[in-house]
Amino acid sequence: MVTVDVEQLTVRALGAETWDAFAALAERHNGVWGGCWCTYFHTMHEEKTFDAENNRDLKHRLVMEGHAHAALVFDGELAVGWLEYGAPVELPNINHRKEYEKGMDQPPDYRLTCFFTDRNYRRQGVSAVALHGALDLIAEAGGGVVEAYPQDTAGKKITASFLYNGTRSLFEHAGFTYLRPKGKNHTVMSRTVEAR
Repeated sequence: MVTVDVEQLTVRALGAETWDAFAALAERHNGVWGGCWCTYFHTMHEEKTFDAENNRDLKHRLVMEGHAHAALVFDGELAVGWLEYGAPVELPNINHRKEYEKGMDQPPDYRLTCFFTDRNYRRQGVSAVALHGALDLIAEAGGGVVEAYPQDTAGKKITASFLYNGTRSLFEHAGFTYLRPKGKNHTVMSRTVEAR
């Protein structure tokens, strides 16, 4: 475990210049979630290969084409976490989709889909840094309605592997409003981000 001063962490957008740092973080963790490479929300089930190398290639291609976005958290030059975000067309796959679409008035401008924090940096506020960084990047890109699908833990301690969408309390602290439930323990939350 590395003790970190979150005030010293910085956030950069995922792109060609930060791909190597992102890839190193993923590779330190077996491609993340057993080789997903944070591609799960980019593809529908029938499009998935369930192969780590293919997922890496897909993520690399999407990043280089400008079709994959994330706020990367850095400790110096070391990437230690991220939050994936993007327009619904970039991230069409979400859990409990039928239930979600049944209660949807209109799609958001952006979705926040997946957090990941280096195992040595967990439980120190890296996710909050990633969330605020993603909102800043969205504001710089023109802002809009941002949706997230965090878990409502009801105050219970949950293992980090189940919190890839973050927690309701994390998003409440960032100014998000609860809209409705989604699935057993997940929620739909929203916030409008003004352009900068």
